[in-house]
Amino acid sequence: MGTSAPAQRVLLAQGRRDRRLLFSTAHHRCLGSGHSLPYSAHRGKKSVNREALDDLKEQIPLMGYLHAQDWRPARPLSRGRWMGLCPLHGDHNPSFLVDANKNLFYCYGCGRGGDVIRFAELYHQVKFPQAVVLLRQWRGVEPVLQEAVRFYRTQFHRHSEAFVYLYERGIRSAALIEEMRIGYAPGGCLRGWLTQLGHSLPALCQTGLVTEAGYDAYVHRIVFPLEGNLYGRSLSDAAPAHRFLPGAKGGLYLWERVQSYPEVILVEGLFDYAAVWQAGFQNVTCSLGAHLNTRQFRQLCDGPRTVYLAFDADSNGSGQQAAQCLSRRLRPPAARSAGSIASWTASTFAAWRTRRYAPTLTICCTLSAGGRVCITPATSLKATSPNRRSWII
Repeated sequence: MGTSAPAQRVLLAQGRRDRRLLFSTAHHRCLGSGHSLPYSAHRGKKSVNREALDDLKEQIPLMGYLHAQDWRPARPLSRGRWMGLCPLHGDHNPSFLVDANKNLFYCYGCGRGGDVIRFAELYHQVKFPQAVVLLRQWRGVEPVLQEAVRFYRTQFHRHSEAFVYLYERGIRSAALIEEMRIGYAPGGCLRGWLTQLGHSLPALCQTGLVTEAGYDAYVHRIVFPLEGNLYGRSLSDAAPAHRFLPGAKGGLYLWERVQSYPEVILVEGLFDYAAVWQAGFQNVTCSLGAHLNTRQFRQLCDGPRTVYLAFDADSNGSGQQAAQCLSRRLRPPAARSAGSIASWTASTFAAWRTRRYAPTLTICCTLSAGGRVCITPATSLKATSPNRRSWII
């Protein structure tokens, strides 16, 4: 036995050299290997089905998934390759290489690369198994969600309690209801409708639209379609007020409609969004909570603009603290000394230009205890439709 151990060490060393050689000679070393190197099992507990992973990657082209995360190439290269800003770190010069033919990426700035699963790991900051789950949900949930959204929108026009609830919450514009594609989930009928369309019960359970017991997950809820998800607001105080499907909440709400505005208002909730939109400020978006995910933060910083934070003035100060924390993240270190965020009052929200090099504090807006938001000075923020200067949330 004493002589076998050194021989094993030599073989292992040769294996590592052979693997490096494989990567260096197959094709561009930055884009990995074209050979099917096996994925390691998660902590050795169970093996990973390589064929299933290959099928998943074939069904989700890397370029398509990047586009879904708002990545846009800056310039084309030869042989189906593209270069753009890296979505994995703060990038000022295009350093992110994508090979659409090989479904691989590499960033010359941060030195990270791989396939679509590796990108999901890095972008969403999750482990390998969670990245696979996210990709499978992203691939399979969308068609079912669209059917569910159409069903809920039909039900909205059949149940007067949905209209009454929205009216009491201040949503009274038919154009806004159409804009937000608001629906209603009465409960007890979605599963039957979707199974008639050919969707299996296990598939519906996987999306979260149907519970493991076979019941509709959304019951007596106003439903707002999101990007790859649904938000349901309960009409009853007996049930939890908020409900999402499993998975990520996505990017900023309807970001593609406001990202071209030089000024953007950011609010917490969808009902806040609706109130601001009805008041004439259609350059509004929503973060679905006071804490932004990685993608939402990148969206805010994808170009020079003025961002108005209008978070809730909560009694425990959580909304105010979240606004101040976000302001510190958006302002680069060189600009943080220009003004003291700590001196702002509890009901004050920041607005600044999110430029990569020289953000400038421009204006503040306040939220009174009664829920009325007033822009001060009145001429600093102009409505994008009717000329109004305040609204109720």
